Amino acid sequence: MTEGLKVATEFISNLCWPELPEGVRRRARLCLLDNLAVTLVGTMAPVSLIAAEYARESWSGNTSTIIAGCGKASAAGAAFANGCAANALDLDDDAIFTRGHPGAQLFPAVLAAGEKNGVSGKQLLEALVIGYEVSIRAGRCWHDHHQVYQACGSWGSVGCAAAVAKLLNLNSRQIEQALGIAEYLAPNAPMMRDIASPSMLKHAIGWGAMTGVTSAELASCGYTGMPSILGFEKYREWVGDLGKEYWMKDWVFYKEWASCAWGHAAGVAALQLIDQFNINPDQISRVKVKTFSEAAELQQTYPATTEEAQFSLKWPLACLIMDRELGPDQILEERFSDPSLLKLFDKIEVVLDPEIDNLYNEMKEMDLRMHSAVEITLINGNHYDSGIVERKADQWDEVSLENKFRCLASYVLESNAVEDLVEMIWGFDNLTDIRELTRFFEKYLPG
Repeated sequence: MTEGLKVATEFISNLCWPELPEGVRRRARLCLLDNLAVTLVGTMAPVSLIAAEYARESWSGNTSTIIAGCGKASAAGAAFANGCAANALDLDDDAIFTRGHPGAQLFPAVLAAGEKNGVSGKQLLEALVIGYEVSIRAGRCWHDHHQVYQACGSWGSVGCAAAVAKLLNLNSRQIEQALGIAEYLAPNAPMMRDIASPSMLKHAIGWGAMTGVTSAELASCGYTGMPSILGFEKYREWVGDLGKEYWMKDWVFYKEWASCAWGHAAGVAALQLIDQFNINPDQISRVKVKTFSEAAELQQTYPATTEEAQFSLKWPLACLIMDRELGPDQILEERFSDPSLLKLFDKIEVVLDPEIDNLYNEMKEMDLRMHSAVEITLINGNHYDSGIVERKADQWDEVSLENKFRCLASYVLESNAVEDLVEMIWGFDNLTDIRELTRFFEKYLPG
């Protein structure tokens, strides 16, 4: 076993919840709360219903709960279905180095495997921390190693395998095999091809969660895999701080708007102009957005599906200008025929700006800051220019995450159930069996 893999397997084996720094434990609870919120509201999207029905039929079982419809499936099937729901509205978290979403894979994977094995709240939180820390390192290695930008389910498979390996109490040899199995079976998910033609494939997050669960379970049976990328000498320094530095503590970021983050800087710039100059959307004759290459490649046509709306810059921007918010009410299909939004959509032009493109390319590995510039011209001829505006990744605290949770969960739960769930999550490390959470779904969610 190489030094990097030895560090990774020892980290996974030895991590203990009470010994973690308080800042890490706090972050784990925040991540659990946010992942649960986005999964609950994600059950409203068509992809969630399709994935849930397919998982119940094709990954049949009675061990793990599918949140959409509250049916049961195998752990792998429930992880797949809940992963699709967690990322369904693109409201799930991002992290440093990953260029994508770790939590929407990790939460479904540990929930499914944890329910199957009757683990405690502390054990699930331990696995969640492991999953984030391994995912961040695996994502960094993955993007360096692969020439084609691969979406989250690729490197996420490795992070999910690490998390589930902890829940299954695998030994060092089995953990090593689980990581290698997950890497080999990880989906080849060419990100920019789905950007060009948005579909329910999205970030391959359902497949990442399912692959992680399957890989750890196979390793527990003696199935073997190849040496993981985490053990490459080239990445020894990147992996070597596992257990010493907890990257999730400061470098996991939550999303306010239900769309691809590449377009968010444009939203910030536009809202600043609207607030500064008291602009009424009805007064606008033209909006010009200057952005970087990846954002400029987002959809330019009217959305017909929620995936097309999420992987657009023009539709989310029109919604923000009109509604000043961007959530389920704006990003699900029911809104796509709104004539006022379609009219505003037609007034938006997106162009590639070399200076902004250079700024993004200089920092896209860390994916923490993005830039855009917006010009708004009014019917009366007045013209306003934001200049280049930076969109920083937001750090949310307990109050802001609770507010986000209440807002999203209220789409599918009654208010008393929302409050009960908030209380459960803040005390999650006191649960003796996480099936208390899945029984909550069965009690309060429509079947």
